[in-house]
Amino acid sequence: MKRFVMTILAGCLAGNSLFAQKEQLKHGYPIDPVPFTSVKVSDSFWGQRLKASREVTIPLAFSKCEETGRYRNFELAAHPSDTTKVTGYSFDDTDVYKTIEGASYSLQTYPDKQLAHYMDSVLDIVAAAQEPDGYLYTARTMNPKHPHEWAGSKRWEKVEELSHEFYNLGHMVEGAIAHYQATGSRKFLDIAIRYADCVCREIGDGEGQVVRVPGHQIAEMALAKLYLVTGDQKYLDQAKFFLDKRGYTSRKDEYSQAHKPVIEQDEAVGHAVRAAYMYAGMADVAALTGDTSYVHAIDRIWDNIVSKKLYITGGIGATNQGEAFGKNYELPNMSAYCETCAAIGNVYVNYRLFLLHGDAKYYDVLERTLYNGLISGVSLDGGGFFYPNPLESMGQHQRQPWFGCACCPSNICRFIPSLPGYVYAVKDNQVYVNLFMGNEAELKVGGKKVILHQETRYPWDGHVTLTVDKNAAGTFAMKIRIPGWVRNQVVPSDLYTYSDGKRPGYSVKVNGEAVTSALEQGYFTIERKWKKGDRVELQLDMEVRTVKANGKVEADRGRMAVERGPIVYCAEWPDNSFNVLSLLMNQHPQFEVVERPDLLYGLNQIKTPVQTLEYDEQGRLVVKDQELTLIPYYAWAHRGPGNMAVWLPSEVRATRPVAIPTLASKSQVSASHPAKSLTAITDGLVPADENDRTIPYYHWWPKEGTTEWIVYEFPEKTEVSSSTVYWYDDAPWGSCRLPRSWKVYYKNEAGEWTPVSEADAYPVSKGNPNTVHFAPVSTSAVKLEVVLPEKYAAGMYEWEIQ
Repeated sequence: MKRFVMTILAGCLAGNSLFAQKEQLKHGYPIDPVPFTSVKVSDSFWGQRLKASREVTIPLAFSKCEETGRYRNFELAAHPSDTTKVTGYSFDDTDVYKTIEGASYSLQTYPDKQLAHYMDSVLDIVAAAQEPDGYLYTARTMNPKHPHEWAGSKRWEKVEELSHEFYNLGHMVEGAIAHYQATGSRKFLDIAIRYADCVCREIGDGEGQVVRVPGHQIAEMALAKLYLVTGDQKYLDQAKFFLDKRGYTSRKDEYSQAHKPVIEQDEAVGHAVRAAYMYAGMADVAALTGDTSYVHAIDRIWDNIVSKKLYITGGIGATNQGEAFGKNYELPNMSAYCETCAAIGNVYVNYRLFLLHGDAKYYDVLERTLYNGLISGVSLDGGGFFYPNPLESMGQHQRQPWFGCACCPSNICRFIPSLPGYVYAVKDNQVYVNLFMGNEAELKVGGKKVILHQETRYPWDGHVTLTVDKNAAGTFAMKIRIPGWVRNQVVPSDLYTYSDGKRPGYSVKVNGEAVTSALEQGYFTIERKWKKGDRVELQLDMEVRTVKANGKVEADRGRMAVERGPIVYCAEWPDNSFNVLSLLMNQHPQFEVVERPDLLYGLNQIKTPVQTLEYDEQGRLVVKDQELTLIPYYAWAHRGPGNMAVWLPSEVRATRPVAIPTLASKSQVSASHPAKSLTAITDGLVPADENDRTIPYYHWWPKEGTTEWIVYEFPEKTEVSSSTVYWYDDAPWGSCRLPRSWKVYYKNEAGEWTPVSEADAYPVSKGNPNTVHFAPVSTSAVKLEVVLPEKYAAGMYEWEIQ
């Protein structure tokens, strides 16, 4: 297939992926979503993001699907062969489906015949790979005798483990519905229906069926949506079957949320993306079936998340071990996983809970996630991506143009265009204003047309103007969300609290006259008979705030975070001439807000006096006065690798003074496997224990079973007699294990590498210093040689030379 480069006209995208389609059945939620096609965004902040998605992210995703063989998999599946080697991941098909979904949202507001034709040609390839009974899973079909190693020997055999057959179905259905909505063509929809019918025939507790639940959830959401589009009850029944049987099959672990039946769960555990998708699916099925036991379970789980497991950026998923939620209050910063897909899932869950309960607290969490931990996952130009979104870095984290496991880029591809569908909602004669951004919206209130126009510089300014451009609905109530950050509530729990004693306020005017209203569930309500030209002005006091975490969050003790409005800020190296990881905030900091329209597509910086701590050559602690500059967290990692932190020390106990210079830190470092993380081994930071993920590390992945090396070249000839290594091993989830062996060499007078002599031992121990003593040598360089384990890589936190 010829490479396709898309050009779509400028403007905003749209798309609420759950309710934007033309529904044939009522969605079931008490509150009605406003279709994304009814909201035209004119906002400068979000307009830039939507434009980047349209012009860069979607075309990039399509080109990567071609470049990385995603389309080729379908072509091979259309012509199965015993000689085809199945590579990649078992869920690679979904990258095609998700990209089509995002592009379909674009078509609905920005018709493009070239784009529509391109997707049609892709769907020809997809359709050809479908088996006669509807089964479509290229990881098996391209070589049924030797399928993907995660697929199992027959259909559904490993669907609760790693085959992802139901996961593929879920994204196929979501993409197909978006495509049907955009084009009116049933081409993709019929493919998805045939696969869904295949699943409904073969999965169940009836005669001739097998009982299975998804290993990776999302089919629950998708099948509920397919029920709405087709009116076929079996799809809703299948979604409920998947939920009700969870915890009753052979899979009963926390990682896949199968440790208990779903209605008995009360804590967010396991893989964070799978969990969030399941909670969203539970909400959809509950809304459509009236099963309140699902709602009670989700309410309990949500409370657990926001009170014990939510990052200040709105991210979820604390650990890379299983890409999972950690224990209660386990919220490390440098090793925070906070997968971009999990942030998207967090938005899905909170949006649905708002539709169920009508409480602004869900939008408070949604907004926090949206402006921070979600959009941080994609670069401002739309062409670079984060998989994890850590809250601290020493340069080892940088956005990538794509990943082998590309779930996050393709998920961003489908989410960003959906944003306009989250701004408003309607219930009877009530209009909810949930997000603040420039837009024009056409709403249906009591079946009558209402047109609203919103103007604002949010999130940089707290002034919002809403104008009624048309009202055929007569009297209705406008319910304006007053964000938690104005009501002195960081999140709807005691997990985070403001620590500055400030009391911001807000005011509301209608046609220039001040109005008052008691807040109900976080909403300011104005009920009147609106006429064309009526103007509502909302003023939210937008001050710089300091935040502290609950004392049970060990990683944040003695630290503060800085916010302004919905934006969480961070300290990053390009804006500061000192090490931002070694600063000490003032006890009562004073802040200056500086507008920077020239920086990173326009943003506000925050400046404040601080002190820095470092050791001099004699080991004495030196304190210096500095000015700290902060930028929005979402904008970090656009100017090269370096230090970054969200949680900043405000007590001496939490500081990390710049380490005393060592022989290692003064050396020139090279390696057989060059990587930016190589700086970690000379930073003077050693792990507290074998599971410490709060400091950076270096690894040789994806190399396995090879002999690798690192060299220190000293500034001058030096006598050395010992070497200590702190090994990095991320078993059981990761790819690094302790090495098979290691050895130290020195460069002799002839410039040759020679093993050190009289070495007492080369220990290989996890979580401990591994020290070898040897006969002293005077040399200009030393080399560490490491033999990796057979089927794993190895890594290290630190390599010390004395």
